[in-house]
Amino acid sequence: MPLSWNEIKDRAFNFARDWAEAKAEIADAKSFLDAFFEVFGVPRRRVATFETKVAKAEGRDGRIDLLWKGILLVEMKSRGKDLDRALQQAKDYFPGIKDRDVPCYIMVSDFAQIRLYDLEENAVVEFALVDFYKHVQAFGFIAGYQTRHYGQEDPINIKACERLGLLHDALVELGYVGHELEVHLVRLLFCLFADDTSIFTPRGAFRDWVELRTAEDGSNLAPMLCHLFQILNTPENKRLKGLDEQLAAFPYINGQIFAETLPVAAFTSEMRSLLLEAAALDWSRISPAIFGSLFQSVMLPKERRQLGAHYTTETNILKLIGPLFLDELRAEFERAKAKPKQLFALQQKLAKLKFFDPACGCGNFLVIAYRELRLLELDILKLLYGNSNRSLDVGELNVLCDVDQFYGIEQEEFPAQIARTALWLMDHQMNLLVSEHFGMYYNRLPLTKAATIAHGNALQLDWRTVCPQADFILGNPPFIGKTYRSVAQNADMDLVFKGIKKYRSLDYVTCWYRKATAYMLTTPSTRCAFVSTNSITQGEQVGALWPDLLAQGVKIHFAHQTFQWTSEASGKAAVHCVIIGFGVQDVASKLLFTYKTPQSSPSANIVDYINPYLIAAAPVIVKARATPICKVSPMVHGSIPVDGGNLLLSTEDKAALLAKEPQAAPWIRPLLGADEFINGKERWCLWFVGI
Repeated sequence: MPLSWNEIKDRAFNFARDWAEAKAEIADAKSFLDAFFEVFGVPRRRVATFETKVAKAEGRDGRIDLLWKGILLVEMKSRGKDLDRALQQAKDYFPGIKDRDVPCYIMVSDFAQIRLYDLEENAVVEFALVDFYKHVQAFGFIAGYQTRHYGQEDPINIKACERLGLLHDALVELGYVGHELEVHLVRLLFCLFADDTSIFTPRGAFRDWVELRTAEDGSNLAPMLCHLFQILNTPENKRLKGLDEQLAAFPYINGQIFAETLPVAAFTSEMRSLLLEAAALDWSRISPAIFGSLFQSVMLPKERRQLGAHYTTETNILKLIGPLFLDELRAEFERAKAKPKQLFALQQKLAKLKFFDPACGCGNFLVIAYRELRLLELDILKLLYGNSNRSLDVGELNVLCDVDQFYGIEQEEFPAQIARTALWLMDHQMNLLVSEHFGMYYNRLPLTKAATIAHGNALQLDWRTVCPQADFILGNPPFIGKTYRSVAQNADMDLVFKGIKKYRSLDYVTCWYRKATAYMLTTPSTRCAFVSTNSITQGEQVGALWPDLLAQGVKIHFAHQTFQWTSEASGKAAVHCVIIGFGVQDVASKLLFTYKTPQSSPSANIVDYINPYLIAAAPVIVKARATPICKVSPMVHGSIPVDGGNLLLSTEDKAALLAKEPQAAPWIRPLLGADEFINGKERWCLWFVGI
């Protein structure tokens, strides 16, 4: 378990006093660095080595004073020596270090001064030894307290997806598939994250164990992993005596993550290298909110379309949860800032809220909602318990919000596993923020609470059996137009829209609107918001869907007009969508977010009404007609080529034809359909009119 920041500061103060007279590199450097690591409660010999031999760029060998693979390189000099030259010497070692072992930090010191370079953040901090205690948080990566600001397009996220995707493919190729594969990958995902976020200590314990205790050819990695998973599922007081010291250091996790006994997989040398490359990434920089993208990265495009699995960025999630509940709770916090009783009452209120995503996928919406709830609770705790200089006992700090306030339904097993695990990992990240602020280590291990994520078809389940009384329903149900739906999905629509006419023209996402409305009729205080395809607010779908919802008392509370969807996963789906917040109770004023273009930022407008077309007007609906309202030729079909494809040309076909027959140019015309118009594609046809 990491030391508290208060303990680390005390140790740093004593360290500076004890080493105030040190000055000789050869005589003092190794002892100095051993004691330096002890400041953070980490035995140096468990994580880093002295005098690592590497080949330098000019062909000569060099020896690194201290190397913690993938984390830290230290170059020591005698007192008064040039630290700029020490930095250059440290960089000269890099060509001889394996890619996965290249450190994120360089520390140079002459005993009197310490300088730390963060190579990924391009930041540097320098201080005198006597001021070490003031700067210990710069070394949070040693203690396990490191917190990062991560972006949704951070290259580390992409690398993580790629490594796990390749490992997934390799296991499938060897015949390790299905449920067992999915559980195995979730466990590896947990271990990788735990290795960089102080769940496992010291940092890199899992990576070191794989590198030092398993064969390079991968032959014993699978049974060794099975043994580790068993250890992680066994309380410390029930483990065998004489257990290997490195294994015994891993904590008891619980939470059912490691409970199931899996068949032993198989690993090759290449697969072991993939796992080590994944472990070398800095998982503290990876948000649990993007774990859904890890799942999507190993799916085929056809499956992605079939499941309607569009993964939302944090920006779009915040567009929904802000007006649904977060903005209101933040406003309540602002009003209660100077009133401790009201702050405590607000914290109690936060801990009682229930959130339900009936199409949760890998849990993106639930994870971000939980993060924002915990950040708000932390702001309350800061005011209730004073500033960060106050020393608190863990038991005194009353953190109330927990993952068991979150519920979901997911049809596929693997994303349901990811959702549950991602919420635990986000909980741990929030606990690290609490630890960082209050100067003591706060965690919730072993895991005792979990989100309720039901594995099943949300359109066939009674939602109340999963979440009896939600305060907020939210999410991103699948968008699937009538052309793309399967027989089973059409059967789902038959079930949900029983008794309603002309529902087959509706998008599949509308099933969730009708189910949510039925849910809210029995708990009128529940509010709901979904991201949806914009087609349900246009044309014939408005007349088919909204009269039924409005007749049941649905009121639109807020809405985002059409904006362009962005996804964090590879093969991004090109979709224009809307967000609709609604309930069966009315609200005094509505918020309508408008966009100049689908790519622009929204403008918020307070309005009296929002109708199903998402405009500020009364709910007037244009009904479908089978005949024109005036004397014009009837429209029988839209633009439907009926040539069997024989007269259609791709851009490549057009170029080849013109190269062979340049005189054909007058009879080649652009053909513009919905796909070409929306997605900027090119298609051509042979147009023989007038010949």
